[in-house]
Amino acid sequence: MDNAPTKPAGRPGAGNAFDRYFEITARGSTVGREVRGGLATFFTMAYIVVLNPLILGNAVDGDDARLAIPALAAATALVAGVMTILMGVVGRFPLAVAAGLGVNALVAYEIAPQMTWADAMGLVVIEGVIIAVLVLTGLRTAVFRSVPTQLKTAIGVGIGLFLTIIGLVDAGFVRRPESGTVPVGLGIGGKLVTWPALVFVLGLLFTLVLVVRRVKGAILIGILASTVLAIVVEAIAGAGPSVVDGKPNPAGWSLNVPALPERVVDTPDLSLLGQFDLLGSWQRAGVLVALMFVFTLLITDFFDTMGTMVAVGQEGGLLDEQKMPPRTREILLVDSIAAAAGGAASTSSNTSYIESAAGVAEGARTGAANLVTGGLFLLAMFLAPLVVVVPFEAASVALVIVGFLMMTAVRTIDWADYEIAIPAFLTIVLMPFTYSISNGIGAGVISFVVVKLARGKAREVHPLLYGVAALFVLYFLRGPIESVLF
Repeated sequence: MDNAPTKPAGRPGAGNAFDRYFEITARGSTVGREVRGGLATFFTMAYIVVLNPLILGNAVDGDDARLAIPALAAATALVAGVMTILMGVVGRFPLAVAAGLGVNALVAYEIAPQMTWADAMGLVVIEGVIIAVLVLTGLRTAVFRSVPTQLKTAIGVGIGLFLTIIGLVDAGFVRRPESGTVPVGLGIGGKLVTWPALVFVLGLLFTLVLVVRRVKGAILIGILASTVLAIVVEAIAGAGPSVVDGKPNPAGWSLNVPALPERVVDTPDLSLLGQFDLLGSWQRAGVLVALMFVFTLLITDFFDTMGTMVAVGQEGGLLDEQKMPPRTREILLVDSIAAAAGGAASTSSNTSYIESAAGVAEGARTGAANLVTGGLFLLAMFLAPLVVVVPFEAASVALVIVGFLMMTAVRTIDWADYEIAIPAFLTIVLMPFTYSISNGIGAGVISFVVVKLARGKAREVHPLLYGVAALFVLYFLRGPIESVLF
């Protein structure tokens, strides 16, 4: 189908009902590209089905209770599948949804120890409901519109660099040295001496060649080829996992050891669905503690999604003159529902994934790609043994390539205008350097307001942006605030 001539973009009436609903032809795409993009997105973010259960399952709550890892894996895949499909059908945007990294660590290691798991997940549900209300009242969209256009571009560029360093770190290409003053270094002791690192490098070079030669499906082919190579290398070299009996094995594979599974199908355990308590945390941990946790969750989810939405839309050329994607309100509403759904299923807040950019780089332009990604997540509930075949060293290839593609938008920022260049710079660099999209957005917004005030141009700042800047100040000061209050 990819080889068939496509109709010009901008003809929403072209094609059949499916095509018209998702605007496939109107956005210059084809069903084949949407399928390929959906596959690429799934393989790039399928790690969450394994990683989220490990993060949540290895923590204990205030009663020293643990969540069952098999049940977490099934619930993670179920919510990701349903919410990704909902995003495709309602938002009609190629943005996949799954349990949010960073948020799950916050829930596991800061919130749950002060209450029960059910109480902690109840706070996540409350946070999701609050965000949904903000969307329905139009406040979330209004805040998004108040951010200057070039600052939105900087958000996309910063996320591209963030993706790149995530890929490099996950693949073991860069690591924290055991000694010395350098925060990160090449491989182990400044050298690439492991089999997994070799697989990553070869996979990256192979994918780069495919990208340069404009091969359709380059990123997806790169992930699959890297996985096959990893399986072969592991069969020969036997590098093993990166952690053995609780001890680090720097020469091992990250996340998954690539090997052909003994079985393909497994029965999902959905016992964690509905295990949440909306009121328990307020009684057990106290009102102030619960409010601070909800505020932290709210700020993180609120702005991470906005940045992700801009970055994915920017990569696919789907933004308007104000750097707004189509159906912004619907996209944000589904994302809010996903946050609450994640809490209700005990998987922590679900949010939009920047790895969706891998699918967009493969040609996805509509929500039709989400039907593929979401469907594969639902299958992953039953096909978990296949999902755990792909190691980070194979999946990370896509993140580095997508990081490059997103970085190219940096040329549209006016670096001669310090009033926007300085906030853009801080936005871009702080995302990868602090491993947080929200931190980058917060630094950009605060510095933009400060610079405008210093230049005597207070009226050029949207009123809502003053409120956003104030909230981010509270967000960055939450450590000292918590130490005073608690």
